[in-house]
Amino acid sequence: MYQALYRKWRPQTFDDVYGQPHVTKTLKNELQRGRISHAYLFTGSRGTGKTSCAKILAKAVNCLHPADGNPCNQCEICRGIDGGSILDVIEIDAASNNSVDNIRDLREEANFTPVNTTYRVYIIDEVHMLSIGAFNALLKTLEEPPAHVIFILATTEIHKLPATILSRCQRFDFKRIDAQEITRRLQYIAGQEQITLTDGAAHLIARIADGGMRDALSLFDRCLASGSEIDEAQVSAAAGIADTAQMFAFSQAIAARDFPAALALSAKLYAESGDVKSICSELTLHFRNLLIAKVVKNCDGLIICSAEELQQLKDRAAELPLSKLLDCLAVLTDTAATLKTAVNQRVTLEAALVRLCALQGADVTPAPELTARLAALEAAISALSAGQPQAAPAPTETVAADQPDPPPPPEAPPAAPQTSAQPAAPAQTLPDGPFEAWAEVLDRLKTYDMPLFGILAETSAQVRSSRLLINSDNPTLYDFICSDTHSRALSRAVADTLGFRMKIAVSKAEKPKETVSPLENLKSKINVFNQDQANTDTEE
Repeated sequence: MYQALYRKWRPQTFDDVYGQPHVTKTLKNELQRGRISHAYLFTGSRGTGKTSCAKILAKAVNCLHPADGNPCNQCEICRGIDGGSILDVIEIDAASNNSVDNIRDLREEANFTPVNTTYRVYIIDEVHMLSIGAFNALLKTLEEPPAHVIFILATTEIHKLPATILSRCQRFDFKRIDAQEITRRLQYIAGQEQITLTDGAAHLIARIADGGMRDALSLFDRCLASGSEIDEAQVSAAAGIADTAQMFAFSQAIAARDFPAALALSAKLYAESGDVKSICSELTLHFRNLLIAKVVKNCDGLIICSAEELQQLKDRAAELPLSKLLDCLAVLTDTAATLKTAVNQRVTLEAALVRLCALQGADVTPAPELTARLAALEAAISALSAGQPQAAPAPTETVAADQPDPPPPPEAPPAAPQTSAQPAAPAQTLPDGPFEAWAEVLDRLKTYDMPLFGILAETSAQVRSSRLLINSDNPTLYDFICSDTHSRALSRAVADTLGFRMKIAVSKAEKPKETVSPLENLKSKINVFNQDQANTDTEE
């Protein structure tokens, strides 16, 4: 019968456990010195070796021929525990055995001495699932168990355990396994199983596993369904994510502000049954790597990838301003949170891609220059506080080497006093009438302020009394343009088109005259008729 890789290659000794040397070394030292605790607590994320270490510890305390704290895995006790024939090692799933009655049964069994082993070992997995009553029932036994009993508790959510439980256990925190460790382990297993696994595929599996060796081996097992030669494309298909080339295609479209290319790539991945959450997660990780490549000179230890991919990341990061990378990460983080409750995840992702492409981004002021400017401002403020006038710094001029000094500027003739016979030069303005360049202004506005462009797309404009008057029936347009951001964008678009600035106004839509409904008109006529009839009856 076929056995899954994560079961087949489960560690059998402490030396086989990957990525947890701080745990395995301590446990081995305790076993060698005979300082065995009565209760252990293993905590950490999934697939990091908690249950494996618990089983190794259960074998090591009962092994007939231990070696340097490790079980021999050859004696009848070790083989019996591995095969499940030794009933003195009990593994309990607290997710389904979490009641007070289950813990009471456990306490009664703990009083019996072991049959074949030295210690009766209870491994309680997912211990945070126990009820409050079950925790209370376990407290006394956990604090003062019989001499032949050892408790090993394992959990992924340590914050759910009562403090009374935590204080009675020796705690070990299992860390996420480093991606390089997972990559090396995958390459070793692939060699033993006679499987061809490319370096890029191993790196991708390690990155997707997110520190869990069991997750990495499970994904590796799924990839084997397509053959014994595994590359990045097969890993991406098995995990339902985009591959590295597609991630770079996304970032290229975002850097070039190419809306159609980004949306077309998203549609392609969606048609290939790509998981939207996985695509968003991979995009977030991709832009995280771009950010690290942008700000860290030697980032080999911070980004897990091949040398070729690392160089691609550095080249792409050089094309994107730092502010845009930060904005992209903020948008993707918000999108990942929104996807959890989104009605249509595809639409949410496409809206995020449009926002990413629309981001402008600008390089921030370098730190040394910013520090110098702050120092100059502080000096000027100090001088003003002391009552001393502060001279403005002289502008610096850059003169090319080996160039003669520029000649002094010619003296300008004295300006003639202005009289009534010499009127001032007229300001730049346009004659009253339709504003013919309005379409060009809107075209420029599209790059500055897309929301305002959408509102003004169906409007017209005219020049009246040296002002640009916008004709629109939208009653909210005036308040919208009054915003500082939108007014500056519109003024900039007008100035870029005409070469000078103009005052801008909005013709407010007149409120329609109130009209009397036909029903009210009929009611008034009936009232007048009734009043006339009453007056006639009185006269008679």
